[in-house]
Amino acid sequence: MNITIINQIVILTLMIMVGVVLRKTKIVTDEVNKGLSNILMNVTLPFMILYSFNFKFSMDMLKEGITIFLYSVGIHIFLIILSKLLYFKFENSKKSVFKFATVFSNCGFVGFPLVQGMFGNIGVFYTAIFTIPFNIFMFSYGVILFTGKSDIKSIKKNLINMPLMCTALGIIIFIFSIKLPSPLLKTIESIGNMTTPISMFIIGVMLADVKLKDVFKGIDIYYLNFVKLIVAPLLVSFILKSLGSNKTLLYICAILVAMPTASLIGVFAEKYNGDKINASKCAFLTTVLSIITIPFIMSIIQLIVFYK
Repeated sequence: MNITIINQIVILTLMIMVGVVLRKTKIVTDEVNKGLSNILMNVTLPFMILYSFNFKFSMDMLKEGITIFLYSVGIHIFLIILSKLLYFKFENSKKSVFKFATVFSNCGFVGFPLVQGMFGNIGVFYTAIFTIPFNIFMFSYGVILFTGKSDIKSIKKNLINMPLMCTALGIIIFIFSIKLPSPLLKTIESIGNMTTPISMFIIGVMLADVKLKDVFKGIDIYYLNFVKLIVAPLLVSFILKSLGSNKTLLYICAILVAMPTASLIGVFAEKYNGDKINASKCAFLTTVLSIITIPFIMSIIQLIVFYK
């Protein structure tokens, strides 16, 4: 299990390094990077979300799915409140990045394969349900963090986007057990699989403009990593345990919160002119440090789950 985690994180890091090389060799310019961000947000990510709902409907799965959906809503609200309390002293640009980094995890590239390795396809299904509120919050609250626009009109505009529309379509496909033609399904899967490499390239491109020593510089970035990778998942575990949560759902929720920061933080910073430097540092460091923290946190969570 730990090998699976380490392999996924090493792959992420290597992809980021490819992005650094692409920037250093001037293959990816600012204009190209913007184009990659738009392709990711409007094509590859929506397809990845759509493919994740490719499951046959069952009532038991629906009931458990509703439960983890509600857990996900509660967890994201809790993390939003927690991040407001813990980062209120930081300057606004850095505060926005740190809040985003704490609330939104890399559920996709690291979360999906890890949960699949532990719980099989049913774990993938629950993770897909967990990501519904995740995507709704990310494309509403997450956008607000970077744009500063929180009026109803702006929120509605942000919610009308391809990722959320594909989430809604995915729910319909699952509930009605719609079987897509094999060539179409394979196309959706293949294009969706491009999401992770592109998002890692974007982070690498941003990191290329930062001196390596600056990536590891500053107590604030380690404070963020401690909150994101250790404090948040442990608090979520204790809260769900106190609520009498199903052990499997507790485990999955806590593990997904313990994942590194969502790689899309770099895309959001690029698209909405946010603090790209700190966004790339958050994505890179949480990914690297999670090699150590995830096995540790999973051991603690296991003790919490089975403690009577």
